[in-house]
Amino acid sequence: MADYKRIRITQVKSTIGRLPAHRATVKALGLRRIGHSVEKTADPPVLGMVGKVSYLLKVEELGGD
Repeated sequence: MADYKRIRITQVKSTIGRLPAHRATVKALGLRRIGHSVEKTADPPVLGMVGKVSYLLKVEELGGD
């Protein structure tokens, strides 16, 4: 199994008026409101979702071992 890094994803823009698929993607990432953050493993499915709605998010790589 590959050893993926951790990332922190923060919603910085609203989903109001966005495409339904983009709203569903933000919800699937576990984000609920502007300013809400979640920590996820940076595996291909998560990175694909982040790429799809990157204009709504801020992504930070978490340090550590």
